Amino acid sequence: MAAKMDEMFIASMLDVVHKRHIRHGHGRSSVKTHGVLRPMWCMTGNFPLYRRKAMSSSGGSSPGVSANHGQQQPPQLRVLQLNDGEHRQSDVFRLQKGWTLHFQLGPSLLGKKVHVFTNHPASASAEFDRGEYRELAWQQKSSTSGDDSDVFVEVLCGSSGCFNYFFLYEGGGSILKPNGSGYFLIDPVLTVGAKNEEISLDCLQCQTVLSKCLGPLDEWEGRLMVTKETGYSAFHFTPVQDLGKSNSAYCIKDQLSLNRTFQPGQPSTSMKTLAPLIKKIRDEWKMLSICDIVLNHSANESPWLKEHPECAYNLVNSPHLRPAYILDRALWNFNSEVAAGKWEERGLSSHLTTEEDLRKLLSILHDEIIPKGKIEEFFILNVETLVEEFRDKALDMGPCANRVPEGSILKVVQDPAFRRLQCSVDMNMALNMYNHHTEQALAEEDRVVMCCASFRGRLHELNHEAEFLCSCHLKQAEDCLIAAQRYYRLQADGPKWKAVTEKQPISSQYFTHPVADTCLEDDEKLMDSPRAAWVMAHNGWVMNDDPLKNFAELPSIVYLRRELLAWGDSVKLKYGKRPEDNPILWKHMKTYVEETARIFQGVRLDNCHSTPIHVGEYLLDAARKIQPDLYVVAELFTSNEKTDNIFVNRLGITSLIREAMQAWDSHELGRIVHRYGGEPVGTFMQPPARPLMPCIAHALLVDQTHDNKCPVQVRSVYDLLPNAALVSMACCASGSTRGYDELVSYQLDVVTEDRLYKSWSDAPALEKGYVGLRSGIIAGKRALNKLHHYLGEQGYNQVYVDQVDKNIVSVTRHCPNTHQSVILVARTAFENPQNIRETGEIPPLCIPGVVDEIVLEARLVPRPGSPARDDRAYIAGLADYACELSEHVPLKDSHMVELSHEGEHGLQVVDFTCFTPGSVIAFKVSLNSTTRAAVVRLRSSLAQFGYRLRSCSGSRLQPKPTDFHSIAQRMSLPDLNVVLYRCDAEERDDAHGFGVYNVPEHGELVYCGLQGFMSALQDIRSKNDLGHPLCENLRNGDWMPQYLAARLLKHPGTKELGLWFEQVFSSLAEIPRYLIPCYFDAIVSSAYTLILETTWNNMSEFVKNGSAFVKALALGSVQMCGQTKNAHLPTLSPNLEPPSPPVIINEGTGRKEQACCTLAAGLPHFSTGIMRSWGRDTFIALPGLLLLTGRYQDARQLILAYGGCMRHGLIPNLLGGGAHARFNCRDSVWWWMQCIQDYCKLVPEGHRLLKDKVSRIYPTDDSLPEEPGFFDQPLEDVIHEALQRHYQGVEFSERNAGMHLDEHMSWKVQCSMVCVLLQDTYGARRVWADFQLRCNFPIAMVVAPELFDVENAWTALNTMEEVMLGPLGMKTLDPSDWLYRGNYDNSNYSNDGSVANGFNYHCGPEWVWPVGYFLRAKLYFASRVAEPGALDNTISKVKSVLSHHYKEIQRSPWRGLPELTNQDGAFCRDSSPTQAWSMSAILEVMYDLHNLK
Repeated sequence: MAAKMDEMFIASMLDVVHKRHIRHGHGRSSVKTHGVLRPMWCMTGNFPLYRRKAMSSSGGSSPGVSANHGQQQPPQLRVLQLNDGEHRQSDVFRLQKGWTLHFQLGPSLLGKKVHVFTNHPASASAEFDRGEYRELAWQQKSSTSGDDSDVFVEVLCGSSGCFNYFFLYEGGGSILKPNGSGYFLIDPVLTVGAKNEEISLDCLQCQTVLSKCLGPLDEWEGRLMVTKETGYSAFHFTPVQDLGKSNSAYCIKDQLSLNRTFQPGQPSTSMKTLAPLIKKIRDEWKMLSICDIVLNHSANESPWLKEHPECAYNLVNSPHLRPAYILDRALWNFNSEVAAGKWEERGLSSHLTTEEDLRKLLSILHDEIIPKGKIEEFFILNVETLVEEFRDKALDMGPCANRVPEGSILKVVQDPAFRRLQCSVDMNMALNMYNHHTEQALAEEDRVVMCCASFRGRLHELNHEAEFLCSCHLKQAEDCLIAAQRYYRLQADGPKWKAVTEKQPISSQYFTHPVADTCLEDDEKLMDSPRAAWVMAHNGWVMNDDPLKNFAELPSIVYLRRELLAWGDSVKLKYGKRPEDNPILWKHMKTYVEETARIFQGVRLDNCHSTPIHVGEYLLDAARKIQPDLYVVAELFTSNEKTDNIFVNRLGITSLIREAMQAWDSHELGRIVHRYGGEPVGTFMQPPARPLMPCIAHALLVDQTHDNKCPVQVRSVYDLLPNAALVSMACCASGSTRGYDELVSYQLDVVTEDRLYKSWSDAPALEKGYVGLRSGIIAGKRALNKLHHYLGEQGYNQVYVDQVDKNIVSVTRHCPNTHQSVILVARTAFENPQNIRETGEIPPLCIPGVVDEIVLEARLVPRPGSPARDDRAYIAGLADYACELSEHVPLKDSHMVELSHEGEHGLQVVDFTCFTPGSVIAFKVSLNSTTRAAVVRLRSSLAQFGYRLRSCSGSRLQPKPTDFHSIAQRMSLPDLNVVLYRCDAEERDDAHGFGVYNVPEHGELVYCGLQGFMSALQDIRSKNDLGHPLCENLRNGDWMPQYLAARLLKHPGTKELGLWFEQVFSSLAEIPRYLIPCYFDAIVSSAYTLILETTWNNMSEFVKNGSAFVKALALGSVQMCGQTKNAHLPTLSPNLEPPSPPVIINEGTGRKEQACCTLAAGLPHFSTGIMRSWGRDTFIALPGLLLLTGRYQDARQLILAYGGCMRHGLIPNLLGGGAHARFNCRDSVWWWMQCIQDYCKLVPEGHRLLKDKVSRIYPTDDSLPEEPGFFDQPLEDVIHEALQRHYQGVEFSERNAGMHLDEHMSWKVQCSMVCVLLQDTYGARRVWADFQLRCNFPIAMVVAPELFDVENAWTALNTMEEVMLGPLGMKTLDPSDWLYRGNYDNSNYSNDGSVANGFNYHCGPEWVWPVGYFLRAKLYFASRVAEPGALDNTISKVKSVLSHHYKEIQRSPWRGLPELTNQDGAFCRDSSPTQAWSMSAILEVMYDLHNLK
């Protein structure tokens, strides 16, 4: 539903936004969402060549600010619709500071008393408390009372971070179990420099440095200068705290002290020592600094853990780890024996090099080593001990009379201390199950013996089950161990270990061991000693584990199954569920995180997927109190985007790290860039007020992360530059790791690496320990970083990725403001190229526009005479390669391409002359002068609609002299019927040669007018679906714009508007084809929205100031009420008092003719000819569609015209222009008279209608049709005649009746007014028919409530609600009636007479319009019945019922309510999708609600 909030919502929201503009200021200009289009490769002017459906969201750009196309960003409003039962924890909703968020009720919540809560602070200055919620106050956009469709609650986005919302309604959920919930994220505002210059998330370029490789603190600047000079805007530091014995970058020994190697000679250094340098980096270098925080584990040697072992998982606080510990010790002792050669005589060498060695290893493990631990004893029962306990209790109590419930099963109760043979069972259950009377027993002792035997048998069964389950776990442990050894020792991509040693073991240790290694028996004693608290579990990584569950807690048995890739230098921290569970640990880590936040502007949450999520929440909340705009990044390995999103939402992760090195070929690399890289090129202009759509998490896309292999190892050295170039073209944050740009050809191990980074030097000849611009690809990377920052800063937020061939990828970044593009083409080298100098056959590049310059062209080439050197002191890259780079080169001076020729449609065709593997080239492209002029003209036209547009050069545009507003205001409502609606038959009736527009591969639009296009465009725009057939049709030709203008030119009342469209669309035809969908949508949507406003402004105050639902219903007046040639009203009296009926000039005769509107019964089935105007339908629909909307003259003309056709005291059922009227309906005249009564009540001086002259076509029953004015009569006399004729009794034979007329009419109801008021039939030939329950009587309750006893009426209405009310309509017959047939099929040609040819039209199908009268009757009697709370409950019920109609009118492309539905609301294909009386009846309910006191 959120995607379908239509233009009425947009119009009303825009009003709210502009009212709040001064208070909230402007939103920042940024973007979201993306898609794949085929861009500019070898195009023939048609963009794209093939299409894919554009995606609705992207992590690659800022949250949801669409392309502004030269538009200054107005205040941004997002609306999130709430629906019952919708919990959206895995949907990411991104916002920005200064935006406004509205929560609106979805249809499922209308009528309920909903309370919405959020923990977002009430003001930007208020401190965030995750557990502190406030209720939001409801506000209303319109003046319509009693309508929940446009109420909202508001959040002003003033604080960055993650925020929760939930809602509940009275009689529904509770705070612990709300009816719906979710999260929304507000991005931090990142600033650098002394003047706090803002840097966009999509402009970030971050490089990771291993802090331990920076050397002493006084040498950092020189080494960090490399990152600065390469053009990065942010540092990512691995932990800067004191490290453990392993020297792993992520093994922190003391979280509160700086790494002592940074200041040699000082035993301990405060973190504050680092603060001045980080401040200088921010203020002077204008760069951000981000540091890792490690929350999961701490080094084995951490002194605070020695004092507080309870802070880690150990054998005392986590006894469930005891079995795993015994297994771990058995394996480690075995490892020591193998390393010492003690198993060689058994055939197991200390060098495992073959599969046969692994098979022998597995055999020994399974048969000898693992059984030593007797692991199963931790999970089984001591049978004899339990049997003895059972025997004693059985003897004491005698046989049990109680029986356990059926299905009860005796199970093992695990010993919580995990001692051997100490598991138990539920003894009370055991006694009830096995201690019973046995007839075979001769004595009590015999009975007990028999019972014990049964009990013992069950215990043995339980032990067998436990042993089997344990054996399965141990089998998994064996498999995991062998698989790991296969990787480490045999696989080609593994490290190829040979000898078994302590550092290259058969199985890594899972636990610390605080004493010297001895034997398994001593290990068992240690486990039961006080020192067991220092036997701590190592942390690690579990493949394919549920990251939302803690693998160190029960019921996980990861440690026993050996599924953990353990990190033997650190132990896993045990937080518990709340700070009170482990106050020392929580306090220590909170201090650590706060210290980090004081110094750094951002944090990277290491091992995020294994961090207990509640711990992350608590600690990041503490960090944000120190640094409110904290930048939080993380890398997740959940393999599930929804799970990723849960972490993002709950922790407030700003950017998720994504890596280009995960791509296995260039196509996948292009997909990654597309996935995280922005909106599609040519994306739609989105309004500032629109639904809040879920998106993917914002990305920090890196060419290589610091803990993975580099391209030199897994691809080729020639791929480093194109890989980095493609990453730089993504519209998101980008990054790299130190060493990549310097061509370091090996992975920098975060554990073992102890060399230093080199420092920066500008000298031509570099000394040892220095790098410069000519080192590696640093020059190329600096150019790419500059380009990435420029593209983000200048608003190039639209992206297109094209796979040119197996190796070549093209990425286009497009700026919707200037319509300039940067096209980067990269030739990847995932494998070492056979010929590094070969260009090969590359298709020419066809560029739609003019190449301003080549931004850069670069390639990696061998450097003669510079062999690679092995540097033991410094981290060194390959020196035998150089980066050739040229920047800002004219096209004619390029060394890679040349201009082939100027193509058609303003294209330039470029050939690749020297584009070798590893080459990169980027073109800057502008529109040609003709196209730019056309864009300026289009933007000038759009400026009339409130777009804050500028020309391509940046100057402000003024609205064009031809004012669309004045054109729209000069049109009448019948003209607007032509502009907005008209179904196919109505349009063809005009004989101008037009029908509805047919979109290839999509089908016909429902209307010829703007609504037909908008019904399709609305969904396309909300999804940014540029691959839709309608968009394809627009790109392929100008047929659609031409159609839209041409049909309006054919109508005198819309000709001026047609000329306006024709002029605007002439400019549209001159712009590149890929831009046409977005500009066409902007033009049509803007015109449509303004015309809707014009339409409502021509209606009553009730509509003009009404809710979105009221306005949507009121549009039924314009849908149904229009002028048609072949279904006109009879000509009214020429003697009629002013205002006179409208006239037109007949195109054929040149004579004036009256042009009164007729009211279609429904579209498209009842739209033209004799089938258009039905007496009953017209006057059931007239009060709502014409009187409540203020169309008094149209109502007057219809009343007088039908009155002029009176014959036999009846008005026509089928009008037939008057001369061909049919009088086969007795109740039409009563609806006609009811409308006259309503007219007199609702219209100012409405009683004057009674004196109006009616031109009687049939002065007598037998008269032939007379000319207008031949016999005029006051309306009051016509009414008197009708009443008199009914008093006397009406008997007549229908003229010209017969099969040629009635075969199409036989399904219309014919009944008297008495039937309408009280029941369907009276005095029927079938007596039982008078007692059928049908949906008629609420009509009488509305028009004549005084006829009913209140209590009886209330009972009857409640019965009807229970029995007859459907989702949209009211059943036309009681479902329990034998005649009930709920599904209407007019094409049923079966022999079943009850349904054939739709005979059951009134015997079950659910009609919509009776619901209106039912609800009105309920409201009336609810205010009078003696039932407490009846009115409030009824109002809620009415709103709940109407929610389905609100949803339907939004969902339907016809923007209407159907004539009827089949059983239980099912779709009926033979129903009109929009029906006049359906719209009218529901609008009257809204009117009654509005006026309810």
